[in-house]
Amino acid sequence: MKKTVTIHLAGSIFHIDEDAYETLQEYLHRIQSGFSTMEGNEELMDDIESRLSELFLERLSSGKQVITLADVEAVKAVFGRPEDLGGDPSGAPRYSSRRTRHLYRDTDHAIIGGVCSGLAAHWQLDPSLVRIVFVILAVLGMAGMFLYLILWIIIPEAHTVAQKLEMRGDPVNLSNIGAFFREEFENVKRSFRKK
Repeated sequence: MKKTVTIHLAGSIFHIDEDAYETLQEYLHRIQSGFSTMEGNEELMDDIESRLSELFLERLSSGKQVITLADVEAVKAVFGRPEDLGGDPSGAPRYSSRRTRHLYRDTDHAIIGGVCSGLAAHWQLDPSLVRIVFVILAVLGMAGMFLYLILWIIIPEAHTVAQKLEMRGDPVNLSNIGAFFREEFENVKRSFRKK
């Protein structure tokens, strides 16, 4: 018989073994320490907790209601080590060879609704090419505008860092999350310098 602890992680409630809880708590503390100097680290920790919650929910079933130490270790293996936060010494983030892309609207690079930039990210194209195709379809008839509106309605927007990484085809792990936030921070700094 083992003691369990009830935790609240990114809006979900989990029952977790006491030893698994201690391991998870130590893991999250190490992650938080790694990102403590980075601006926006609260938002980053929220995204990390959301992704951890998703991974834990995948491991539960009707016959299995408690997160075990094996579950925490498996999720840590998927997510990566806190020591990997900086990527490799050259500064390039680490990517796995398996890349699956998810279709989202990319409102960060949107002109109207992010449909074209999301499709471009999914197909690894220049967003301008996709926009040109939609303009040509719109000029030839209402099909382009109708198709754009339908896609705007059915394609979800990439809100979280995890969704933005999935849209680009990058694995959602600590190294890539850290690299994404550093990249976003540099983009913000560059845009302030231009003004």
